[in-house]
Amino acid sequence: MESSSFEENGSPQYHQKNPGPMSEDTKQKDRDFRKKLNRAAREVVSDSIHKNVKLIVHRPDCDQENQQEYVTLSKGLMPIVREIARKTLPLLEHEISSEFARNHYYGSKFQADSVAYRDYRYFAKKRPPTESPSLVVGLRVDESTSMSAFGRLEAAKRAVIAVYEYCQICNIPILIYGDTADVSKMEQMSIFAYADFDKMDTNDRFRLMRIRARSNNRDGMALRIMAERLVVSPQQTKLLISISDGQPKAMDDYTGSYAVKDMQQTIEEYERKGITFLAAAIGQDKDVISEIYGSERFLDITNLYEFPAKLVRIIARYL
Repeated sequence: MESSSFEENGSPQYHQKNPGPMSEDTKQKDRDFRKKLNRAAREVVSDSIHKNVKLIVHRPDCDQENQQEYVTLSKGLMPIVREIARKTLPLLEHEISSEFARNHYYGSKFQADSVAYRDYRYFAKKRPPTESPSLVVGLRVDESTSMSAFGRLEAAKRAVIAVYEYCQICNIPILIYGDTADVSKMEQMSIFAYADFDKMDTNDRFRLMRIRARSNNRDGMALRIMAERLVVSPQQTKLLISISDGQPKAMDDYTGSYAVKDMQQTIEEYERKGITFLAAAIGQDKDVISEIYGSERFLDITNLYEFPAKLVRIIARYL
């Protein structure tokens, strides 16, 4: 259980609880939610090039070992996350009370201080009384085999911890999914729902430690499934970030220009529906990832140690 107090360095104190047996009602609710995710994911890809791919959506469990790993990895991150959140929260209060909503591509009021970001969101517009600033974040983690190299897997885990905790502090709905391809002939695409805004769970933070380097990657399918989940959310700004170390590659022929075209068409389709895509490249294929997503959506993560804080600051920019 998480303590309500914090240590001097800002890290949460975790105490192992004595879990009782899960009730049948709780187990049934978990099964129903997983079935719902599976049905929704299959429906999303039913009219795409992935319609015949055998898909399974998992909802991983967590154990005491996952809890301990989380405490170890989060200890040095929490002071940074809390400091960024401390600076963000007053801005959120100001935004809610303000007559103008900032960071728009057009509007009636020019915001000179926004020009430094070079993202063309230089204007503010009057907000109707019923409209409030809002953000939903989707974080997609590539769980391909190559993620096990050069500390990438730990960097990805630290990044998702930072994003998850930041979103919890700021009350931002968060979706964190991992994916891999070709686990078996009966499971050609695997989605791992670690955190889902439709069913928040106190164990989500520990469930994140189940992220692994597994097999191949079918990026376009994963992006499509997650983007559709964000499209139906009521939040005004919908941000989908992909953490990946390589270009798409899955059996039988999902690779090269075929896979790239699928990813680019998916990005274009869902940008028209209001999704903002960002790609955090942490591997050797940075140039290819930049070409796939476009330079305006590309984040070159050279220093893996600085990756978590950098990602949180980028998300804060969209509030």
